Amino acid sequence: MSGNQNIPQTTGSATILVVDDELPVLNLCKTMLEGSGFTVLQADGSSDALRICAEHKGPIDLLLTDLILPPPGFHIASGSNPFPHVNGLELAVRAATIRKGLHVILTSGNPDKELASHGIKRGTLPFLAKPFEQERLIRLVQDVLAQPASLLDISGQAKAVNDDEWFG
Repeated sequence: MSGNQNIPQTTGSATILVVDDELPVLNLCKTMLEGSGFTVLQADGSSDALRICAEHKGPIDLLLTDLILPPPGFHIASGSNPFPHVNGLELAVRAATIRKGLHVILTSGNPDKELASHGIKRGTLPFLAKPFEQERLIRLVQDVLAQPASLLDISGQAKAVNDDEWFG
């Protein structure tokens, strides 16, 4: 993930929630995005991200999340937990139910075979492979924000932990 001098500047300020379990990636994304005029919120996992979606008073225009989010060291599963640990795809679905009109970009440094081992395969949502350059990130963010938000809906569909279908 390297920088580039020809970074397009934004014409307005959008708020982007960046979710990644690696602090250096979070900080690099924050630097890249803020350098192009975006406001950045950070979360190191899905629970934190869902909490931010529910509690942040201002707008959140776009969710940029890693697909593979390892579970915290200790986690009790509960059907009543409003901020569960989930993978990046389910995080996107849950966040979009909290924040209507939320745009989503999924990222991963894992090849498709490894994603499939986590029950994930590529679909129709915007995807950015790691490592990425600043110009590529900014252009994709601008392109996604210029389009209508993807409709993410899994209501009524039971999903197993190893389900490998993408929604979008």
